[in-house]
Amino acid sequence: MSDRQGQENKIMPALGFKDIADSLSQSPDGLKAEIPDNWRQGRTAYGGISSALALEAVKRLHPDLPPLRSSLINFTGPVPADPVYRTQILRQGRNVTTIEVKGYDGETPVISVVFSFGASRDSQLNVGYPAPEASSPETCEPYTPKEYAKFVPVFFQRFDTRIIAGGRPVTGHKEGYVRVWSRHQDDASRDGTSSLLCIGDVLPPGALPMLTQPGPVSSMTWIFNILSDKPSTEEGWWHIETRLTAAQGGYSTQVMRIWNSSGELTAEGMQSVTIFV
Repeated sequence: MSDRQGQENKIMPALGFKDIADSLSQSPDGLKAEIPDNWRQGRTAYGGISSALALEAVKRLHPDLPPLRSSLINFTGPVPADPVYRTQILRQGRNVTTIEVKGYDGETPVISVVFSFGASRDSQLNVGYPAPEASSPETCEPYTPKEYAKFVPVFFQRFDTRIIAGGRPVTGHKEGYVRVWSRHQDDASRDGTSSLLCIGDVLPPGALPMLTQPGPVSSMTWIFNILSDKPSTEEGWWHIETRLTAAQGGYSTQVMRIWNSSGELTAEGMQSVTIFV
């Protein structure tokens, strides 16, 4: 997530991701998005939606691509409410097509993404990383108890997130680890690769449970690899974890995994995060 400063929850129109993606419009400079206030975190749009809208821009301007395999995301600066996305094909090979997308605030780049798309082919390898044991979403507690709701970014209310294991932010937990069930609140936003990319950044950084006092954190880079041609899960529930691997000098790194409801590893990633506390 690009900026984890807490802010009070506000009553705003609850537009889902699909509504926002469908409203991308052509402008003289590229495809313009309109991100409502209830998808923001501090002074920037939620990192998951700004990344997923970049993918939607590619799909709109470059149809008939093979499945997405990898995303290399750089959160360059605060993403405004109306970023404009521009795309460029870097290479279109026999197996893989690589496309760069940049989101702009005026002429200032605020997010840069390199997407790699590739068709499936026969392989002697079929290796997975099975999901850890987890109770059903219905039996898990909300990740954010009601008394803490005013301290979380408003975008978090666009998801239904239930804690399975690990710690909540700023609780002095013994390890930097969180594992949850999460889904889009909006049923129409739950299907597809863009939807998965949008929810893939839902959790706070793995370092936050170990902290004992609040303070701003900000994601710098995010690698997101998708391991399924057509990601899908039952009733929109994704099994998501974030694990801190190292933190030093005000920076941390974490590994992130997403399984579907059948326990199949669907996406895996890594994120670099700045910590200002």
